[in-house]
Amino acid sequence: MSSLSITSYFPFARVKVMSQSVHDGGALIQVQPDRRWRPLCHDCRSPAGTIHSQGHRRMIRDLNLADRQVWLQVGYRKVWCPRCGKTRVEHLSFCDSPQRLTHRLRRYVYDLCRLLPVTDVAEHLDLDPKTVTAIDKEFLQQEFGPTDYEGLRVLAMDEIALKKGSRDFITVVLDYDSGRVVWTGEGHDKETLDRFFAGMTAGQKAALQAVALDMWDPYINRIQHHCPQALIVFDLFHLVKGYSFVIDEVRREEVRKAVGPMKPVVKGSRYLLLKNRENLRPDQADRLDELLKLNENLNRVYVLKDQFKVIYHYKRRLAAKAALDGWIAMAERIDNYHMVQFIKTLRRFEYGILNHCQFPIGTSRLEGVNNKIKVIKRKAYGFHDPVYFGLKIKQAFPGDAKERTTTNCLG
Repeated sequence: MSSLSITSYFPFARVKVMSQSVHDGGALIQVQPDRRWRPLCHDCRSPAGTIHSQGHRRMIRDLNLADRQVWLQVGYRKVWCPRCGKTRVEHLSFCDSPQRLTHRLRRYVYDLCRLLPVTDVAEHLDLDPKTVTAIDKEFLQQEFGPTDYEGLRVLAMDEIALKKGSRDFITVVLDYDSGRVVWTGEGHDKETLDRFFAGMTAGQKAALQAVALDMWDPYINRIQHHCPQALIVFDLFHLVKGYSFVIDEVRREEVRKAVGPMKPVVKGSRYLLLKNRENLRPDQADRLDELLKLNENLNRVYVLKDQFKVIYHYKRRLAAKAALDGWIAMAERIDNYHMVQFIKTLRRFEYGILNHCQFPIGTSRLEGVNNKIKVIKRKAYGFHDPVYFGLKIKQAFPGDAKERTTTNCLG
C-alpha cells in the first residue's frame, strides 16, 4: 500500500477526503460531508432546514489515475427542504444524485466520444457501451439539441440512408454560408420538412433567399409553401447523375443492335462513357475514341454530357436559357425513350436550373458532408437511434462563424 497522498486530486466543494486506499487494482477514496457547510437541497439548491438522516453511502466512479480505476465511497445526508416541502438528498457538487459517475468522468467520456467509437471508449474505461452512449447523447442534447435558426440565408438540403440499401433516411439541412449542419430529421417527405420549418419564425423564413437541393418533389413542395420567396436551385451533380442513366440506357440499346466486330467494341464500355475523360487511363481513352468514331448515337450522348455542364457556367439567365434550349434541340435528335423522359424533366424543372445564374450554389458541399457522415456511421457500425445519429452529425459540422457573412453568390 502506498503512503503517498492523492487527496489534492479531489478538490470537491462541501466535502472532505477522510481516507485513501491505493492498491495495484485501483484506489478507494472515502469522502464525507464537510460539517462546516450547511447542506443544500439536491433539487432546488436552497439551504436545507434540518438534517433528516445521515450515514448514507454510495460508490461513485471517478477519473482514472493513470490506468487505475478510482472509486469514491461517498457519505451523504438526507435533508428537509423548506422550499420543496419534502425530504431530499443532499446536493453533491461533483456528482448528480442518480448518477454513479462524477461530472468530470462524464465530461471525459464525452470528449473521447468526439474522436473514438462508443465501443472503444467503453473498452478503454471499462464501462458499459450503453452507459457511454447515454452520456454522449446527454451532452450532445445540451450542446446541439436546440436548433439555431439565426442568420440563415442560403440552405442546402439532401437525404442520407441510415443503412446501406435501407429505405430509412434522414434529411440533412446545411447552412451553405458557414458549412454548419443546422438540422437533421428522420424521413425525407413533406412531414420531415414541416418539422424543420415549424421551429422558424416568420421573419427567419422570410430571410431565406435560396435553397439548393435535388429534384425531390416533397422538398420542393414544402419550400414553396413555407418560404415562397426563396429561389430553388437544382444541383448539377444530380442532373448529371440522371443524364448518366440516359447514357447507359442508350449504350444498352446500341449493344443490342451491334453485330459482328462492332459488338465487342460497344459491349463493356459503360464506365468509359460515364467517367470524365481526365479520369481515364491512356489505353481507356484510346478505346473511348475508337468507340465514339464507330457509333454516332454514343458519340452524340457523350458530347451532350460535357455540353450540359456548360449551362451551369452562365451568369446571365437569358444566355443560360438559350443554351438549355439549344442543348434540348440537339438531344431531341436522339431517338430514345429515356432521353425523351430526361428532356421532360429538364423542362419541368427548368426554373431551378436557371436560378443557378443568380445563386451559383449546389448540394456538392453537402455531398462532402454526406461522405463524412458515412464515415461516422461506419465507425459506429450503424446507428439504431436516429436522434443520436443526428446529434453526432451536428457535432461533426459546427460550421465556421467567420463565414456567416454575405457571400459573392448574389452575382
